[in-house]
Amino acid sequence: QNRTPMTDVRFYHLTRTRLEDALPVMLGRTLERGGRAVVRLATPERLKALDEWLWTFDDAAFIPHSSDGGQHAADQPVWLTLGEDNPARAGFLFVGEGAELAGFEDFEVCAVLFDGRVEEAVARARSQWAAVKAVAEAKEPASEAPHALSYWQQNDRGGWVQAQ
Repeated sequence: QNRTPMTDVRFYHLTRTRLEDALPVMLGRTLERGGRAVVRLATPERLKALDEWLWTFDDAAFIPHSSDGGQHAADQPVWLTLGEDNPARAGFLFVGEGAELAGFEDFEVCAVLFDGRVEEAVARARSQWAAVKAVAEAKEPASEAPHALSYWQQNDRGGWVQAQ
């Protein structure tokens, strides 16, 4: 009996910080644990800005990464993309700023980050949540494991609290 591995799909509701502030911390923790990550964004402009930011966000640290057109794609611990490519076979997917939530089933963890101060972002996250939940509920338990779904919101100090 073949079972598809379960994807842990986590929605992160940004209320105190921007994606640029939260993402390097999350990526840093992923790398510390020996994981590899894909970061999927919706526009070339945001991808370029995040690419530059990950090299300069902290004078004492950086997140090693590359993107389409970069060298040694299969060796990159973090891959920035607009699509569904995963050249290093990363286990972690970070989806931000309205990027498509497709192909997440190939990852161990999928984190959807959205800005709670932007109405359009909240509406899109709700739609994505409903779509993932519908897929999980439609699975036959005998043939495939359902996806785990969780919702996290920033607290007053910028930390994460899981909503029940």
